[in-house]
Amino acid sequence: MRLLTYLRSQIDRLLQRRIVRDTLWLLVGKGMRLVLQAAYFIIIARTLGVANYGAFVGTTALVAIVSPFVGLGIDTLLLKNVVKDRNLFRAYWGNALWMVMVTGIGLMLVLTLVRPIVLPSLSPLLISVVAVSDLIFGSITNIAIRAFQAVDQLNISAQINISIMLMKVLAAFFLMYFFPAPNPLDWAWLYLASSVISALLAAILVHQLIGAPKLALERIMPELKEGIYFSISNSAYTIYNDIDKTMLARLSTLEATGIYAAAYRLIDVAFIPVISIAGAAYADFFRKGKDGIAATLAFAKPLVLVASAYSVFAGIGLLLFAPGVPYILGDEYLNVVEALMWLAPIPLFRGLQHFGGDILSGTGFQGLRSALEVVISIFNIAINLWLIPLYSWKGAAWSSLASDGLLMLMLWSMVAILYYQQRSTS
Repeated sequence: MRLLTYLRSQIDRLLQRRIVRDTLWLLVGKGMRLVLQAAYFIIIARTLGVANYGAFVGTTALVAIVSPFVGLGIDTLLLKNVVKDRNLFRAYWGNALWMVMVTGIGLMLVLTLVRPIVLPSLSPLLISVVAVSDLIFGSITNIAIRAFQAVDQLNISAQINISIMLMKVLAAFFLMYFFPAPNPLDWAWLYLASSVISALLAAILVHQLIGAPKLALERIMPELKEGIYFSISNSAYTIYNDIDKTMLARLSTLEATGIYAAAYRLIDVAFIPVISIAGAAYADFFRKGKDGIAATLAFAKPLVLVASAYSVFAGIGLLLFAPGVPYILGDEYLNVVEALMWLAPIPLFRGLQHFGGDILSGTGFQGLRSALEVVISIFNIAINLWLIPLYSWKGAAWSSLASDGLLMLMLWSMVAILYYQQRSTS
């Protein structure tokens, strides 16, 4: 009885810590999303087939490269400022919706211009439909999630995340049952419909539970430079995460793109717990950052240890799970087994990257973080241009390992340098 009482008291004490509660909420949300995501992925991969799945993923990867510039970092500026002063929410929420519409439409025009060069084999209508879905409605949903994160209501953020995936699963079932021979454009329309419903539901929740939008355009220009830094950082992350899929569709085959994308989707699933921890802690990095890099590093250490331990076990789990993939997705995806084995170290690299980068962002070195990520993005594109024509998806996997490993080392090296610089001057 004493042991049970002690354990109960320890659990109660842990649950009183906000970061623990927030992480649990995100884990619950992402855990349910994981189940839905698995169902969605299996249905779409099997229903479309490897080539059509590769075409759709190549399209979404191209859109994802420019999507961080939608709003020019206004989502992160909302989080950074509202977490300090909730009275600013209505202005940042209104500005965010305005910036999404203006920049989203502009970026859609950019994609229309570059499509014949980057992905000439794919339908321009396919890219346009996916762009509307992800650049406009996907961005609105993402800002709504940030809004609830800023006011410490991560339970609502978790519910929005679940609703996003639920809408996509329902759309996937609709595709499977009502489209006997679906193509990527069929799925793109259903994908757009699911994004519209998710965005509307998320915006209504923000309006009812936090506040209505209010335009305060005078705030945009003074913070534009910092917002662009956040956009560059997110875009660079997306480039070395997704550019290989677009380049595979351009330089190799759609079948190779489908194989590699399927393996990467499983890597993303395995990474969800680390994303939950990082998401719960992100606002705190800005709070701790005002006390300098030493305080922020001390805050990050236990998170890094937990995330690293999990990532090692996740990588081992992926190696053990890999042979079973063709039984789930079908024989077309047999080569996913080897791809998954090559990519198994990625969760560890990504986890360490997240926390090293968040230390820099929280302590006011976002520009430095962005610069390092841009360097890695250029490096990733360069070696993909060399490796993909020679080795197809294997070249993309080797490029991803090299890029993620190098960025992890660069970010933490910079954290160490800044830490010792600040110690020597204090």
